[in-house]
Amino acid sequence: MRLLTNWLTAFQRKARAALLAGLGVSGSLVAVAQAPTVAAAHVPRAYTRSAHLMGSHFTFTAVSADDSLAWRALRAGLRETQRIDRLCSYWDSTSQVVKINRLAGIRPVVVDQEVYDLIARTLKISALSGGAFDVTFASGDKIYQFDRQEHARLPDSAAVRRSVARVGWQKVQLDPATHAVFLPDKGMRINLAGILQGYGVRRASETMKRMGIAGGLINGSGDVYCWGRQADGAGWRIAIGDPAKPRSVSSWLTVRDLAVVTAGNYEQYFTVGGTYYGHIINPHTGYPATGLRSVTIVCPDVELADALDDAVFVLGPRAGLALVNRLKGVDATVITDDGQTLVSKGLQLNSYHSAAPAAAAKTPVTR
Repeated sequence: MRLLTNWLTAFQRKARAALLAGLGVSGSLVAVAQAPTVAAAHVPRAYTRSAHLMGSHFTFTAVSADDSLAWRALRAGLRETQRIDRLCSYWDSTSQVVKINRLAGIRPVVVDQEVYDLIARTLKISALSGGAFDVTFASGDKIYQFDRQEHARLPDSAAVRRSVARVGWQKVQLDPATHAVFLPDKGMRINLAGILQGYGVRRASETMKRMGIAGGLINGSGDVYCWGRQADGAGWRIAIGDPAKPRSVSSWLTVRDLAVVTAGNYEQYFTVGGTYYGHIINPHTGYPATGLRSVTIVCPDVELADALDDAVFVLGPRAGLALVNRLKGVDATVITDDGQTLVSKGLQLNSYHSAAPAAAAKTPVTR
């Protein structure tokens, strides 16, 4: 798999909290932008548009001095994300992923080159992570209820083993000559949810760039990618939430032409005997992954970052950061179950000591 290069180390800027307003709060990421001066002709401004896509809240931001261009680009980015959702949705009966799942154990399914290539990339990430990221996780039985309640006990070990009997990325068969995908066992399923939002954000940003948007930010429910600069020339400041204090900030960094993607297990969970169990399942064991509350990946490729955050979550703090430290251009910060913040060897974070909630979006022009 192609490893990433030329990542931009986050640099610290003097905090100007009075001038900051949130562009969006999603998961544990908050993207913030500095307030612009009074609008004038041919002066860049930030335009933003939101939509519910892929089962999540997306925010598209374009920086431009051309009002018409900005709105056209925002609409184009949104439409591209909708197209990808229809093509690869786990829930849409017309999607190619649903057709693959429906014919598991029966026959291969010929899919578009785009879908074939995306599935092939997921399998490469599975190999890279030793199966910690597994696109066949949807083959598992749903034996947990993540209702934020105290449960009497975990399911018995035999039930847990049975729940992941059909899970296994190595079983997926690809035919490069025909672009066919085959799941050999009845009941096997793939779900691209672990990478699809990142892919959608990447394709939407590429669309907007081709149209002439030199600066922008897309936030797909915590999958953030930003390029260029804000309207005033500053970099994009991304805040990382504190799992122990909802809608508060634990740290931040200023980035340009980078993705910052976070996975957290503190919104969907249950407890047993006071022990916390989040919704991210270890595909090897069938048990919820433990040891981490939050994982944030920083790298130029938002699609890769979207997959790696789940992989690191399953691997845990030590093995997860060891994986990240082997990859060029990739960094990470994790927050452990006991509240420690750990970082990969190349990442410099800025601590944010205030527990004040992030501000609501006020700065960009919206429609």
